[in-house]
Amino acid sequence: MACIYSSSVSSISAKLNLTSPPNYKPKFVCSVGGAVAEPKAVNATEPLLLNAARGKEVDRPPVWLMRQAGRYMKTYQTLCEKHPSFRERSENVDLVVEISLQPWKVFKPDGVILFSDILTPLTGMNIPFDIVKGQGPIIFDPIRTDADVAKVIEFNPDEFVPYVGEALTILRKEVNNEAAVLGFVGAPFTLASYVVEGGSSKNFTKIKKLAFSEPKILHALLQKFATSMAKYIQYQADKGAQAVQIFDSWATELSPVDFEEFSLPYLKQIVDTVKKTHPNLPLILYASGSGGLIERLPLTGVDVVSLDWTVDMAEGRKRLGADVAVQGNVDPGVLFGSKEFITARIKDTVRKAGRGKHILNLGHGIKVGTPEENVAHFFEVAKGLRY
Repeated sequence: MACIYSSSVSSISAKLNLTSPPNYKPKFVCSVGGAVAEPKAVNATEPLLLNAARGKEVDRPPVWLMRQAGRYMKTYQTLCEKHPSFRERSENVDLVVEISLQPWKVFKPDGVILFSDILTPLTGMNIPFDIVKGQGPIIFDPIRTDADVAKVIEFNPDEFVPYVGEALTILRKEVNNEAAVLGFVGAPFTLASYVVEGGSSKNFTKIKKLAFSEPKILHALLQKFATSMAKYIQYQADKGAQAVQIFDSWATELSPVDFEEFSLPYLKQIVDTVKKTHPNLPLILYASGSGGLIERLPLTGVDVVSLDWTVDMAEGRKRLGADVAVQGNVDPGVLFGSKEFITARIKDTVRKAGRGKHILNLGHGIKVGTPEENVAHFFEVAKGLRY
C-alpha cells in the first residue's frame, strides 16, 4: 500500500512535526494494488478507535494503553492495599469499574479496557485456579489426559461471570461514547498453555509434549476453549464492549507450522462465530513476539493486529497487507526516557504506520515504575497529532 498527499506536503513526517497551520488538512489517498482508494467517511457518533479499526477516515490515530495501564498508577497501589487478592479486585463489580476507569479519569485515552484477566472464565469451565501475588496463576488440577478434558465444561458467562457484564454496562454509561469500551479474552492455545503447564511457564515443555505426543487430547481442549471464548466475546459485546482484544500471548512459542495446527484454526473459528452475530464488532489480536508469524495473523480474520516493539512498524504494516488495521507498537521502555525521546518515538511509529487503520499503543503493558508524568506526556503528544 502506497500512501500520498495530494499537496505540496511530501510526507507524513512533515505533518507530524506540526509545522503546518492548525486548520490545514491535506487530502490523503492510499493506492492499493494500483487503484486509488479514498478513506471511508468518518462516523462522528462513533468513538475514534472504532472508526480507525474499521478503516474510516480519522484525523489522528486513536491511542490507549494495554490493560496493565491502571495497575501501576498510585491509586491502584493504594487500592491493592485494601484488597490484596487479585481475584477479589477482578471479580467485584465496583472494584472492576473503579480500576477500569482510573486511566480514563487521568489520561482520557481513546479506549477503556475492562479490568479482568484472561483466566477469569476458568472457574466456570470447571478448572479451579487462583492468582497468587509473587507466583502468578496457579492451576490446581492441570489438564493432561482425556479424562481431564472430559471434565471441562462449556462456559456460560451469564451464570459464572455476571459481574463482567454488569461492569461493562456501567463502563459504557460512564465513558458515554467519548472512548471505546474494550473487552478481552484469552486465545485457546494460550489458555491451554496455562491449564496444561499448571501456571506460567518458561519452556512450555508440558503442553508441547501433549501437542506432539497426544495431539487429539490437546485439540479436544482447544475446541472447548474456542467454543467458550466465542460465546464470551458475544456476551461482552451484548453487555457493552465495543471492541474485543484476543490475547494469544503464548502462541509465538509455536513454530509457524505448529501455529497453523494448534492456534490459527481456533482463532479463525472464534472470529467466524462472532462475526455471524456481531459483524461490526472490531476484533483485535495480540501475540507478543509475533515477528515470525505476521503473515499468518490476518488469516484469522481479525480486524486489527497488534504488534509489539520487536517488529518495525513499517515492515509489519507491509507484511500484514492493506486489509487489516494495525495497533502498536512503542516499546514500553520508551516511557522511561526523556519527554523529547518519547515524543520522537511516538512520531516515528505514527509516521511508519501511515495514515489510517492505525491504533497507537505500546507494544505491551506499562512497566513497573514507569513515571506517571511520562504516561501523561505520551497521551498529550499522541492526542495532539494530526494527519
